[in-house]
Amino acid sequence: MIFRVLTLVGGLFGAACASQFPEFTQQYTQRLGGQVEALGVVIADFDHSAQRADMTRDEALASMGGSVFMENRRRDMRRTIERHAALSEDQIALRTATPLQRLTMPHRVADTQLARATWDDFVPALPLSIEGLIAGFVGFLGGYLTIAGLLRLLAWPFRKRHKKNGGLTFTS
Repeated sequence: MIFRVLTLVGGLFGAACASQFPEFTQQYTQRLGGQVEALGVVIADFDHSAQRADMTRDEALASMGGSVFMENRRRDMRRTIERHAALSEDQIALRTATPLQRLTMPHRVADTQLARATWDDFVPALPLSIEGLIAGFVGFLGGYLTIAGLLRLLAWPFRKRHKKNGGLTFTS
């Protein structure tokens, strides 16, 4: 009886957690759009400065050197350009996906800084959408099966053994 209660609690906990994923990804996608736009402004400003000096972006980056500050600035700008590219790719994938398709894209919620900021402002809510219900059901199964598996594993050393037809059988 206690195993059933614990597995049910595990399932309900999994459902409660997973059912929030669609709304979280929606809010993450909104923040992602803001980040991509802000980084785009920085990169456009850098590109404009390079054009005024008759340089390409790569030439401008290569010319940044000679002092610790300029080396650091070059490294920062390269990181900004790389982050913009990665976030832009995630933004396109998340925006073009349906809410159900987003359930299969947790890897697109990969920017820890952005995910943390989203989580800090996130308030769980009752999932009333189809994708929220599906995520909740998947979470219920995951939580239920995880707790059931852990309980079986923990109970394994305490199972009774008895002989049946000359061989050992195990019962739980």
